[in-house]
Amino acid sequence: MHFPDQFWWLAGCAFVAGVVRGFSGFGLSAVLVASGSFFVSPRALIPSAQALEIAASVFMISSVWRDINWKWLTPMAIAYGISIPLGVASLAYLPIDWLRVGGCVVLFVASMCLLLNARPKLPDGFPLRFGTGLVAGYLAGASSLGGMVASVMLFAVSIPAKNLRATLVMLFFGSALYSLSWGTWHGVVTTETWVRSAWLVPPMLAGIWIGTRGFQSVDETQFRKAVLAILAALSIAGVVSVLFR
Repeated sequence: MHFPDQFWWLAGCAFVAGVVRGFSGFGLSAVLVASGSFFVSPRALIPSAQALEIAASVFMISSVWRDINWKWLTPMAIAYGISIPLGVASLAYLPIDWLRVGGCVVLFVASMCLLLNARPKLPDGFPLRFGTGLVAGYLAGASSLGGMVASVMLFAVSIPAKNLRATLVMLFFGSALYSLSWGTWHGVVTTETWVRSAWLVPPMLAGIWIGTRGFQSVDETQFRKAVLAILAALSIAGVVSVLFR
């Protein structure tokens, strides 16, 4: 259980990622990969981020269980099951930098539109929920952006904050387990993945504790504005991490 390379830098990134995750219910992987990829390659870091997603969800799930929106979660989870293997295969065999840049640009535009109340009129039904899962599942496996895609769509249909956060927490628990199993199959998940993840769990959990306390102290309007601002910032950070790494 030796210190992973660049541990102290990565521990700081994991702490900040935990704060974002505890507050919003998503963003752990996006923050960790966007910031940590300056020190470790994204191909090595994304599986560790998925392992941390599991630990984060286990830590949070008992407090959010009653607020899960199962009508959204079920079709998204089914779609994730279809598209995550394609995303993990892309991570294993394809260049991922431009995929991350393209995804971040789209997410930045979408989050700014929602922040400025220029939201589309989307019919909330099975096609939207399943389609969101397909796109988010692929990006979750390939580039750690799946949670951001799912959260943007959940904001677009105005799901209450506590239900949005709870649904994302549960979704990431199952999707991270599934992604790691496929990553092991493709050789993306290694012993180093588990060693790095184990060392980063404590600073991440400390961040989640702080972020959760922050969520409990804000109202619905403040939460939505803060999370959409986080989405926009993470999108920019994702592009920067690719262009200047």
